Amino acid sequence: MAVWRDFVVDDGGRGTPVTVGLVGAGRWARLTHGPMHSAPGPTRLTGVWARRADAAEELANELGVPVYQRFDELLEACEAVDFAVPPGVQAEMAPVAARAGKALLLEKPLAKTLDQARAVADAAGEHGVATIVALTRRYHPRTRDFLAAAARLREEGPLAGGQAAYLHGGYLPGGFLAGTAATTWRGEPTGMLLDIGPHLLDVVQEAAGPVEAVRAEGDATRHLTLTTRHDGGWLVQSLLSGAVAVEHPVTRAEILSGQGHLRWDTEGMAGDEPWARLRGEFAAAVRDGAPVTADARHAVRLQAVLHAAWVSATEGGWVDVPATP
Repeated sequence: MAVWRDFVVDDGGRGTPVTVGLVGAGRWARLTHGPMHSAPGPTRLTGVWARRADAAEELANELGVPVYQRFDELLEACEAVDFAVPPGVQAEMAPVAARAGKALLLEKPLAKTLDQARAVADAAGEHGVATIVALTRRYHPRTRDFLAAAARLREEGPLAGGQAAYLHGGYLPGGFLAGTAATTWRGEPTGMLLDIGPHLLDVVQEAAGPVEAVRAEGDATRHLTLTTRHDGGWLVQSLLSGAVAVEHPVTRAEILSGQGHLRWDTEGMAGDEPWARLRGEFAAAVRDGAPVTADARHAVRLQAVLHAAWVSATEGGWVDVPATP
């Protein structure tokens, strides 16, 4: 169990914490989502619901909150819902919570398909509820500084291109896909792309500008090279792999131009700070309507890039990124 005393965010004088119901009782619900709202701060956990009733009860007991037998009962007990579930389940249940007027803390990817992702964002927009997406690297100051510098670099002139990589060993024998995890969504043909692709492609798209087209090559279940063409015409080449024997996950990106060279990586990046900032932004969005780093509409634009990447991986060639609002 994670220790969250270092993740506490002051509520800025806003007063009563936002009450949050947790959906899910798996690994990430146990390690991050649940403990985050249990620590003092701008949100407060009010209960747990999951399709596996025994797992929900066990987690709720650990966190010292009620377990709910039905999803609608959880919705009645909170202002906001934190989803720590597979993307297909999130796509099914998040619109229900939005229609009930609940703010949404969403995991990446937003859904398994682009149409599902659009439906989640449409429901949130139609019912006027706040949303935030756990693209955790985006909430770290190092990432924010890199993206701000990249925006300035693009203003100075066209980019020469870039390169990026996200590498870890979770899909190797003994990794987090061992045993029963191999039968989850991460073990499906789209699993690696939807799992690690959002974290890297989100930073690439924000640094180099909107992606217009994608070309994917390689084995989508192990090693995938993605070439993205951005709205300025330049290219960024990214390598995604969950089957590399590295001691620690590697996430890095470089942006190049005649005016400068920028490099970003996550080595030594503290894991607590992004979650703390995400928690604070979410509470401010619910209480005050404040903007967030990545909301559901942002996640739909990212899902469109993932969609194009998967089509290219299966059919070959360049694939245009579908238009999104």
